[in-house]
Amino acid sequence: MPFSHPYLPNTDAQRQEMLAKVGVASIDDLFKDIPEKLRNPQLNLPSSLTEMELLKELRALAAKNVVPGDYATFLGGGASRHFLPSLVNSLVSRGEFMTPYTPYQPEVSQGTLQATYEYQSLVCLLTGMEVANAGMYEAASALAEAALMACRLTSRYRVIMLDTVNPRYREVVKTYTEPQGINLETSTLDKLLLADDVACVLAQSPNFFGSLEDLAALRRDTQAKGILLVVAADLVPLGMLKPPGEYGADIVVGECQPAGISMSFGGPYVGYFTCKEKFVRQMPGRIVGRTLDQQGRIGYVLTLQTREQHIRRERATSNICTSEALVATAMTIYLATMGKHGFRQVAEQCYHKAHYAASKLAALPGYSLVPSGTGVFFNEFVVRCPVLPTELNKKLLARRILGGLDVSDQVPNGMLFCVTEVNTRSEIEALVDAVAGARA
Repeated sequence: MPFSHPYLPNTDAQRQEMLAKVGVASIDDLFKDIPEKLRNPQLNLPSSLTEMELLKELRALAAKNVVPGDYATFLGGGASRHFLPSLVNSLVSRGEFMTPYTPYQPEVSQGTLQATYEYQSLVCLLTGMEVANAGMYEAASALAEAALMACRLTSRYRVIMLDTVNPRYREVVKTYTEPQGINLETSTLDKLLLADDVACVLAQSPNFFGSLEDLAALRRDTQAKGILLVVAADLVPLGMLKPPGEYGADIVVGECQPAGISMSFGGPYVGYFTCKEKFVRQMPGRIVGRTLDQQGRIGYVLTLQTREQHIRRERATSNICTSEALVATAMTIYLATMGKHGFRQVAEQCYHKAHYAASKLAALPGYSLVPSGTGVFFNEFVVRCPVLPTELNKKLLARRILGGLDVSDQVPNGMLFCVTEVNTRSEIEALVDAVAGARA
């Protein structure tokens, strides 16, 4: 039976014109490279269920889920478990926040726009940067967009990324830059060769291994050659550490998940994107601004809308389409709930608990800390193990502990541990005892 197109707006003549342009005669010819048995496979779906039967099946599946509080968690590497005040989900679940999408009509979207404006303001305060956009998909694509933006700003098409950047981020950056003809290179910080044709250097703070690198010195080196410094910065450390804006970073991006977003099996998250004000017209996405109307009342508008949904494709700085406003609002509510003193306490607890755990693990026979960068770390650190990390994690899981991330592909027998404010002293000591007994 031929495939029909009842809901596609293209006419038969238009379809034939497109096929001719591609160089084939029919739709079947277009897909002939796909084996015939794979084009329209039998799905073999089970018979339909009643609503009552379906609910019973879903409850049975849901009962197999592990409740996060039942396991001590020391897993990081891009997403981490933090305390989420109940107020966040209570407010963000209100219909006024959940139902709006992109505020195309600012005059009837003042609440959504104000929430996004507050989000931008908080991100700027934390990073020490001058302007922030209304949110990106997540940190990896935000870093990739930053690389593209740096190339537009400098008219250079060579990008250097430090090898201490999260490997997943590096893969996404490659996916974005390769089709653009951008030469992407990876380098260690100590062997970094800066030339006049380099658009930017991409760094992460803390880096993937949890350590802090001397990015202030790197900034001085890049500035001397007109090279932009792009930093992917974790937000939580900014509660107590010097922000990238203070040492002159040009573009700062990152992941908002640790600041009020539940882990949610990997998403949805929201990435933040900030830069110096002089670069604002090349910033991807959207920016919400605050103004006064003719009666002198405060109003909020979409000030810059440089994505494809709003302007001609050839003038767009990005093709980001999904609105991350709801997730960004959750982060805004979290930061407003915690306040600057509460957020600093979160950062301090992460730091001190991580250093306590690291000292205990490093004291175990056969285990040692692996230094990276300056050797100073925040709340993640790598431990070299005398056993395979995969085997160690199996033994930890049997004791209801989610262990660290296996990074053996980069550090022999390396395991990346993450400790946050939710990890109690008893959990840390249970981890140490379990690790100590893993060699038995």
